[in-house]
Parts: sequence; C-alpha cells; structure tokens
Amino acid sequence: MSRRIVSSQLQSSSTQKLDTYFDRVVKYIPADVISAWLAVTGLISGREDIPVTLILWIALLCGLVLTAVWTLQQTEQSRHKSAITQTLISTGAFIVWVFALGGPFAALAFYKPVYGSLLLIFYTLLVGLIIPPEK
Repeated sequence: MSRRIVSSQLQSSSTQKLDTYFDRVVKYIPADVISAWLAVTGLISGREDIPVTLILWIALLCGLVLTAVWTLQQTEQSRHKSAITQTLISTGAFIVWVFALGGPFAALAFYKPVYGSLLLIFYTLLVGLIIPPEK
C-alpha cells in the first residue's frame, strides 16, 4: 500500500481505489516515526547521567525533520500540493503524539497528561476529514 493519499479518480488506477476516511487517518499518522520516538525515549528516559530534557527536545526536532522528509519521500510526489498537505498533517500528528506521550513537554509547568490525551483523540478524528487537494 502506498503512503500517498488517493483523493480523486484521476489519481487512482483500475486496481487502486479512492482512500476512505479510515485510509486517510492511517496514512496521516506517521507510525514508523512514532515507533522510533518510543524507542528513543525508552533509551533516554530515566537516565541520570545525561540532560534528559535537552536531549528529548533535540530528539523532537530530529523527529520533526524525519517525519517531513520521510512522508514526502513515501508520497512519491514531493512537489505535488497533496503531498505537501499530507506532510504538514503528518508532521502535526507527530507533534501531537509526542505531546500526548509527554516527551519534553512533560517538563513544562502547564503540561498535564489529560491535555495530550484529549488533543490526540480530537486531532486523529479530525484529520481524517481532510482530503488533500489534487494539484
């Protein structure tokens, strides 16, 4: 399955159907980068001999760049408007997931885990409604 969202009949072939709401949700969430984030935070968290919060912020920035580059590559049309839209939504999804999991945000005074959980639920439900432009 291609990572690119198929939103019009012109983009789809006879063997490929248009993406539904659920297909778009799956393709918008960068599960591979989120999995890498979980591995990184597992390695970093709980260490006392390193500046954990600083390293988590650096890892977040690296994850943002990786999400954008990886999504553009996977959509196979990096200059197409739909690929840009999908990349922005996927990068936003990465930030929302990191926020929901705590990450470096947990060190901020205003952070409460319930905020991240609610944001994750609403973001995931709403992004599936977004159909990327065709051109």
